[in-house]
Amino acid sequence: MKTIRYIIQKEFKQIFRNKGMLPIIFVLPLLQLVILSNAATFEVKNIKFAYIDHDHSSSSRALIEKFEASTYFNVLTDFPSETQASSAMLKGEVDVVLEIPSHFERNLQKEKNANLGITINAIDGAAAGVENVYVSQIIQSYNKHIKTDLMQRLDAQIQPVNIASIPLFWYNETLNYKTYMVPGILVLLVTMITLFLSGMNIVREKEIGTLEQINVTPIKKSQFIIGKLFPFWVIGMGLLTIGLILARLIFDVPMIGSLFLMYFYTSIYILVILGMGLFISNFTDTQQQAMFIAWFFTVIFILMSGLFTPIESMPEWAQTLTEFNPIKYFVEVMRMVMLKGSGLMDILPQLIKTLVYALIMNGLAVWSYKKAS
Repeated sequence: MKTIRYIIQKEFKQIFRNKGMLPIIFVLPLLQLVILSNAATFEVKNIKFAYIDHDHSSSSRALIEKFEASTYFNVLTDFPSETQASSAMLKGEVDVVLEIPSHFERNLQKEKNANLGITINAIDGAAAGVENVYVSQIIQSYNKHIKTDLMQRLDAQIQPVNIASIPLFWYNETLNYKTYMVPGILVLLVTMITLFLSGMNIVREKEIGTLEQINVTPIKKSQFIIGKLFPFWVIGMGLLTIGLILARLIFDVPMIGSLFLMYFYTSIYILVILGMGLFISNFTDTQQQAMFIAWFFTVIFILMSGLFTPIESMPEWAQTLTEFNPIKYFVEVMRMVMLKGSGLMDILPQLIKTLVYALIMNGLAVWSYKKAS
């Protein structure tokens, strides 16, 4: 233990002596948390909206006012013809064009039916799908209102039947997307920093030549590995602490579950990442190589973790591969504990898989590390 303590002290001194590394460890992750939490959202706002009104009636104006009142649409202008509207969309000046035909109000009153033309810029298919939902919701709301109004005009004795639904939103009552994204982005930052630092740490010893000197000392392999990786375990736990504080103070993310449970799971998860970093460093000779390999696997793990896209929407073979993705389990646990208040029994499957992953990765890392070279 005395030898391990001296190695840990040496590592902490080496980390804090490097003034260029401190901002990368502590400042940049916090900036990324603040920036990514605001930027990473599937909500589509400020949609550039234009319309072609051939009817110029009170009903058509009421429909346009519905879009003007929406917080998602930015009503820019009206076009006299479809040709000009298409030209504007081709130039990227508008995203959605609503075309109201002639005799729109008359058809509603006499035939109880009218058609509308909706043109959506679908270069971004995901955004176009969301925009289509927004447009459909506004038209349905207007349709419900106009039906009620027409029935009252035809016969004042008829009382239209309305079915009202009262939604109940669990775990995210305000439907704030940051509440969903912040725990996942916090996982991303803890993973990236601990993986990159642990991956480059031993490689740096190789580059400067101190690893050969350590190899000829009586320091045991287990003592050297524990002493090298423990400081980064502490840094990972510290990043989690700072991230949770920022998540609460800046984004007001609820923390319903147990903080102890989050720290307990994170302490095991960081062992997985440290084992991966050590395993990578054993097969690389430069920090640049270690960085590239770590980044390669990190990108794959992040994209297949369910952080940005639902795992359920992936092909079946991809869903099977996610079972070997440790980031997936950390994202699930953070969201379950923070937002749903899940307990130990709820996260037990993820905990067991992460523990097995930690044993395997650290076992491979220790096995592949050669003290004498």
